[in-house]
Amino acid sequence: MQKLVAIKGMNDILPPESARWEWLEDKVRALMARYAYRNMRTPIVEPTPLFVRGLGEVTDIVEKEMYSFEDRLNGEQLTLRPEATAGVVRAVVEHSMLYDGGKRLYYMGPMFRHERPQRGRYRQFHQIGAEALGFPGAHADAELILLAHALWQELGLQDVRLELNSLGQPEERRAHRAALIQYLEQHQDQLDEDARRRLYSNPLRILDTKNPAMQAMVEGAPRLMDFLGEASLAHFEGVKAILEANGVAWRINPRLVRGMDYYNLTVFEFITDRLGSQGTICGGGRYDYLIEQIGGKPAPAVGWAIGVERVLELLKEQGVAAPEAAADAYAVVPDPAQLPRVMAHLQQLRALGVMVQMHAPTAAGEGMGSMKSQFKKADASGARFALVFGADEWARGAVTVKPLREAGEQAERPLDSLADWAATLQSSR
Repeated sequence: MQKLVAIKGMNDILPPESARWEWLEDKVRALMARYAYRNMRTPIVEPTPLFVRGLGEVTDIVEKEMYSFEDRLNGEQLTLRPEATAGVVRAVVEHSMLYDGGKRLYYMGPMFRHERPQRGRYRQFHQIGAEALGFPGAHADAELILLAHALWQELGLQDVRLELNSLGQPEERRAHRAALIQYLEQHQDQLDEDARRRLYSNPLRILDTKNPAMQAMVEGAPRLMDFLGEASLAHFEGVKAILEANGVAWRINPRLVRGMDYYNLTVFEFITDRLGSQGTICGGGRYDYLIEQIGGKPAPAVGWAIGVERVLELLKEQGVAAPEAAADAYAVVPDPAQLPRVMAHLQQLRALGVMVQMHAPTAAGEGMGSMKSQFKKADASGARFALVFGADEWARGAVTVKPLREAGEQAERPLDSLADWAATLQSSR
């Protein structure tokens, strides 16, 4: 029989690695609560037109990377979500969530793009995102950037820089687009195949090329910043002023355009040089026209998304260790006949918040194993204590508590005092 394995670029996340994911997610949830962002969850599968309309028909994602298919039952065109913002906006519009004012939302979950798998870039990847919908001012852009910056501090991440740009408003981009096309037409001999394909459909994306042979030419291209009007510049200055007041360093990158067509005004990325070509760990910006594009009443919005795999990879690079997901106690049970009573006491401890792992045979008819083998497994489990439910202890109505990770002598405790021990254990965490 053929061995079945995971699809290339779609990875299993197994213990103990999954504990690092849970640690990161817990950090995010606590931080989002402090900023008053509320969790929302949208479907993994959405109508294909949502992304074509929202992201832009000539973006790489829509043209080359989406997992799209036809529903065999009704012929509907469906797509595994390649990003979450369009789905969040669809849900906000569908459920009239802005009827009573702006909303601050966040999400976590898998996204899907058919790309060449490489370090930090997978076909199923995970994002954490934050969206502020219904807020027009520069303060909303800045708040989201401050939120991401606070997360890096919470995680202990270093060597992460913030790059900013402004894409202005549609009429300003149209004027810049005309000038940019005219400039690129004069340098067509230097354009690679991808740039020639984009020349008239999406010339702004050419500025974000990674082709070394095109860098000098692109550096000389007209800059969108020079086409911005007074209101767009004032918005950008407002963002920068708030960041400066909060001690957040930034630098202008006039070639920063992001990969979706829905952005306007502020765009930004947090970048590291430690992950090679996949150095962007967070990116986002303002998208004031997307809600209307998807069918809602016009409303401003801004958001970002974090690449979870890249953040975890950067944490490894910097030697930032996530806490081990180990039990507080490991129950050593020499006599299987005592299991019913032992498990009753373990349930009591678990109800009091103690994390307990019980020794158990791994094969039918194997037996509980010797005390020596059970202690070996207790030590390997990473638990702080072993709880020994031996025959002598049962005779005295007691349990032996043996420290495995810290100083102290083993001691016998009455079974009816386990609640007191649990309280002491909780306070020492």
